[in-house]
Amino acid sequence: MGKEKSRGIAGEILSFLLYVVVVVGITFLIIHYVGQRTYVSGSSMENTLSDGDNLIVDKITYRFSDPKRYDIIVFPYQYEENTYFIKRIIGLPGETVQIVDGIIYIDGEALQESYGREVMKNSGLAADPVTLGEDEYFVLGDNRNDSTDSRDPSVGKIPRDRIIGRAWVRIWPLSKIGILRHQ
Repeated sequence: MGKEKSRGIAGEILSFLLYVVVVVGITFLIIHYVGQRTYVSGSSMENTLSDGDNLIVDKITYRFSDPKRYDIIVFPYQYEENTYFIKRIIGLPGETVQIVDGIIYIDGEALQESYGREVMKNSGLAADPVTLGEDEYFVLGDNRNDSTDSRDPSVGKIPRDRIIGRAWVRIWPLSKIGILRHQ
């Protein structure tokens, strides 16, 4: 009877360890290939996203479709390790973006959008026409006068392969929980 009981305990321990390994493995796969949690630090995306908001980033959609205008994307900041930017796509591959007197022009036509918190004071690199390559995007923060984005040489054009995913759901604070508006 003693041997059977110790086999039962060993079996339970082995079963529990196998369960933990499976859960950790599935969690790893989800975090690396499907979605990941991130948080907003700063005010560059006000009024859409606020400092301290926690988000789930959808990492799978762009494996099957192209990013679209107005999607909110997450990408690494190239000059600081483990720092990620969250911005809104304004210009798409092949387009020419220019900002004149706070108005965004795409291929010479004024862009009709209402995401900007206020009129832009600084056109930055986009004071002159910026032509995007076949896999490049032009991004802006919604708080246009307090955002380091494609107008700044440290960010510039965002190559498709640097885009981690699209901000999908806000999970914190609970009062603002929900799917993020992109269109």
